[in-house]
Amino acid sequence: MKKFIEEFKAFALRGNMMDMAVGVLIGGAFSGIVTSLTDNFINPILNFVTGGKTYTLQDVAGFASSFVSSLFNFFIMALVLFCLLKAVNKLMDLGRKKEEPAAPTTKVCPFCKSEIAIEATRCPHCTSQLETEEAENQAVAAAEN
Repeated sequence: MKKFIEEFKAFALRGNMMDMAVGVLIGGAFSGIVTSLTDNFINPILNFVTGGKTYTLQDVAGFASSFVSSLFNFFIMALVLFCLLKAVNKLMDLGRKKEEPAAPTTKVCPFCKSEIAIEATRCPHCTSQLETEEAENQAVAAAEN
């Protein structure tokens, strides 16, 4: 049972699963904006233009306040989701160890400036004899003295 819970946790907290959940929730909240825009602006304008109905100033104010209310609902939902995802991401990073950068596997040839393997003693591009790391360290130490 413990393994099942761990697998479900890994599945549910995967990045693309969280993105999909946020997309569905934001899409649902955005559909409220589209519905409000249609009901409170487009339909009344069409009714007024076609002569189907006339509106008082109170009706227009009610339409505007209803639309503004749906905008606030959308932004509140987006803020809550943002805070939730920020907390989930922080929780996921809590147990991870920081990865150390990998040791370099290539170096640059001092003669032709092409990239070569770090263990190379001769450049495959210009065939120049390369100094070993020990010889370079000795040369640097000699130059400092």
